[in-house]
Amino acid sequence: MAGNDKLLGFVREVSALCASGRDEAATLASASELMRALVARDDWLPDAFAVPHPVYYQQHLLFGDPAERFSLVSFVWGPGQKTPVHDHTVWGVIGVLRGAELSQAYARAGAGYAPSGEAHRLEPGQVECVSPAIGDVHRVANAYDDRVSVSIHLYGGNIGRIRRHVFDPETGAAKDFVSGYSNAAVPNLWAAAG
Repeated sequence: MAGNDKLLGFVREVSALCASGRDEAATLASASELMRALVARDDWLPDAFAVPHPVYYQQHLLFGDPAERFSLVSFVWGPGQKTPVHDHTVWGVIGVLRGAELSQAYARAGAGYAPSGEAHRLEPGQVECVSPAIGDVHRVANAYDDRVSVSIHLYGGNIGRIRRHVFDPETGAAKDFVSGYSNAAVPNLWAAAG
């Protein structure tokens, strides 16, 4: 299956899933299976959506649902790059396509935030979920200091337009942010698609 066909098939399945009216738990379970299938093979992501920035990670929009029910992005992690402690405010499914990610959950601890449990490493083909209902505050990092990692993120909204928060772990102070996207154009899903 050509890359565009694989990506278009995924978008069609997620669109049908979002239209099904399932509750969040069922949506996450089904979306996780779809994501596992998408990241099982690294043969579909256009090269332009896997280019790292030398200073900070990139968030490339692959598809944005016109009704803003979901968005699909590639996160490109340069060597050693990481996020601040942050939330999403919507459900999300993250799958690693290449390289590896370290994900550390955070929870309220006094006035601030502290790591909750051990950080875990996501390897290619592995998937994890986030949401306000199951745990939404974390820090993510490229597991490698010497190479690029790429993960694919599916969110239950237009993540580039959603007002979210970064947190100071010491004080718990929240700062609003809207992430936007690193790319100015999205893949043409219909080019050579059947």
